[in-house]
Amino acid sequence: MLAVQADRVVSLAEWEERWQQNRIGFHRPHVNKLLERNIKQVVNGRTGVRFFFPLCGKAVDMKWLADMGHSVVGVEIAEKAILQFYEDNNMSYAVEPVPSIPGAKVYKNVEKSISIYHCDLYKFNSCVEGQFGAIWDRGSLVAINPEDREKYASLLLSLMAEDCRYLLSTLLYNPEQHKGPPFLVPNEQILALFGESSESTAHKETATQEGRLRLNLDGDDLDRKRKSGVAFSLLIQRLDECLWGEMCVHTVTQKCVN
Repeated sequence: MLAVQADRVVSLAEWEERWQQNRIGFHRPHVNKLLERNIKQVVNGRTGVRFFFPLCGKAVDMKWLADMGHSVVGVEIAEKAILQFYEDNNMSYAVEPVPSIPGAKVYKNVEKSISIYHCDLYKFNSCVEGQFGAIWDRGSLVAINPEDREKYASLLLSLMAEDCRYLLSTLLYNPEQHKGPPFLVPNEQILALFGESSESTAHKETATQEGRLRLNLDGDDLDRKRKSGVAFSLLIQRLDECLWGEMCVHTVTQKCVN
C-alpha cells in the first residue's frame, strides 16, 4: 500500500452522495471496450456463465452480458444507481428482502437473469448467491479504501468457482498528484492479494480505448512463476489517459483455477 494514500477513507455515505449529486464521472454509457476485447478469454468457451460485478453502479456491461445468455449478480451501495440501471434499460424488476443480510434488498429481472443487491459489499458472501464463473472488476478494487484491500481480496477469492476468470481494470498514475479515489494499486500488490501462491504469466496486446487513448505498453517483464494453488493468466495494457481523469489505465485479466 502506498503511504501517500494509505490513510484515505471514503465512507459509504460519500459514495451515495456522489450518486445523489450525479458526480459519477466513472460511469460510462456504453459497453467497456476492454471487456469487449477480452470477453472470449473470460468466457473461455463456456455458456451461461455466472458473472459477479462488485460495486456495479449502473454499468451497461451487465445487460450486455445478460443479452449474451450469461447471468449477472451485482452489489451496489447506492440505490439510485440500481434504479437508474433498470430505468435506463427499460427493464422491469422485482424487489425482495435478503434474509441473510439485515436491511438489504435485491432487485431482480428474471427475464435477463440479473440480480443487483443493495447492500454493503462486505456483508455479501457465497452463502447468498454461491460462487461465480467470472468476475468483472472495473472501478471496484481501485475505489475501495486502501486499508480494506486484503478483506476485499478475501471476499472475491471466496466467490470464485474453480473455473473462475477474473478480469480486473486498475489505474497507473502519480499518487502524489491525486489522493483518490480511484486509488493506485501496483502490480506487485495485485499479485500479493490474488496470487501469493500462484503461477502467473503476463501478456501484452495492442489496444485503444474509446478511440482517444494512445497506447503506451509497459516494457517490464512481469512473468512470474510460483507454486500452484491458484493460477492467474495476466493480460496487461497501459494507456496514457484514465477513465476517471488525468491518469492511466492498466488492465489485468486473471484466471483462477483452484
